[in-house]
Amino acid sequence: MNEQRDARLLIAEDEANLRLVLQKELQRLGYRVQVAPDGEAALRKLEETNVDVLLCDINMPNMDGMELLRRVHERPNPPEVIMLTGQGTIETAVEAMRLGAYDYLTKPYSINELDVRVRQAAEKRGLRVDNLRLRAQIERKSAMPEIVSQSQAMAEAIRLVERVAPSEAAVLISGESGTGKELIAQAIHRLSNRANGAFIDLNCAAFQETLLESELFGYEAGAFSGAKARKLGLIELADGGTLFLDEVTELPAGLQAKLLRAIETRTFFRVGGVRKVEVNVRIVAATNRNLDTVVADGAFRADLLYRINSFQIHLAPLRERPEDIEPLMHHILKQLGGANPPQVMPDALAQMRSYSWPGNVRQLRNCLERAVLLSNEGKITAHELPPEIARTNGSMPYAAPQPSAVAGEATESGSATGSLRDVEKQQIISALERVGWHRGRAAEVLGISPSTLYRRLRDYNLEGRLK
Repeated sequence: MNEQRDARLLIAEDEANLRLVLQKELQRLGYRVQVAPDGEAALRKLEETNVDVLLCDINMPNMDGMELLRRVHERPNPPEVIMLTGQGTIETAVEAMRLGAYDYLTKPYSINELDVRVRQAAEKRGLRVDNLRLRAQIERKSAMPEIVSQSQAMAEAIRLVERVAPSEAAVLISGESGTGKELIAQAIHRLSNRANGAFIDLNCAAFQETLLESELFGYEAGAFSGAKARKLGLIELADGGTLFLDEVTELPAGLQAKLLRAIETRTFFRVGGVRKVEVNVRIVAATNRNLDTVVADGAFRADLLYRINSFQIHLAPLRERPEDIEPLMHHILKQLGGANPPQVMPDALAQMRSYSWPGNVRQLRNCLERAVLLSNEGKITAHELPPEIARTNGSMPYAAPQPSAVAGEATESGSATGSLRDVEKQQIISALERVGWHRGRAAEVLGISPSTLYRRLRDYNLEGRLK
């Protein structure tokens, strides 16, 4: 209660003697009190200082108490208002409460009664202010997901996120698997005007074509065997928010056309439906493929690419920003190890710095999870690292294909590379050979999902070589 008695009060009262008595008595109780002779003077005081509780007489010259009450509640974060009157009626009391007054007292009233009402009003405002402050802290904390980096490349990506987020532009995030494309997509959503809406994500490589259409657009009851009730699609669930299409270049051709029409018209049909569904969603997409190649090969529609690529953000692979390896390592270890994460010894740190990280940040996290489990006495040495990292001696055991690696382009040694498909095929074969043709482990090494790897194996006729 002492805290409430330290509250800041403003007394708006035209009777000078009563105004002085109230000021002295409330100051004696510990309140910080200011006074005003009418409503206009009270408004000026409110402009100059922060007030917790306003004690307001109803009958005053220049501006009466009811008008002052209306004006006060037009202000952001107003004080609680207790109305005071010598001619109280039920109608006046009801009107005052309707306009937002905290309480209503009829003269004569005792100082003890006034003290109780003021303390309660001050406590209510304190709770309201604390609530606003906590909300602001949460908003600041969640405005951007934690993106750990020291590199100029990531700083530039974050700058682009901050510029494009408030717009309605469709954004395409490109970069190798494991570079943090979903994190960037979440940041775009949280900094956008749609932040209060839903963020719905869909991995386009994780479903077969028939299931993918149902996931994206939903279906009506009876649309197919087993469809006993209507199911809303992800695009409908994202209405008013953001739909994140990860690995968007893996969309089957038939769905590409349907998605293009949905984006252009903001309408779609559920599977088995005959009624158009209207949606208002922002599209953020991501891909780890070379855009020129997938369009040239006919794997992805150029018109759909133009629709989802109003603004592009490219994320550099971890090998091109080695200065991020150490801060990312410390951040991940704090998540994995809690208050006392294990210490990375110099030999392990040197191996991690010299490794090329084909799976990028995702592979770094997998590496550290393994190292934490194997560590002894809170120390991670090179012996706890995966074999492909532990045996690195400044070399690059695996180099992912570069976007610029096009057919016929000369390498540093003067020889010509093959097409991107040939380069990608060789990278997949290399990864599979290193892990004994175990598809799950190869997908982790390559930093792609198992479903994407299976699709690549079919494309390159490599399924028959699996053990």
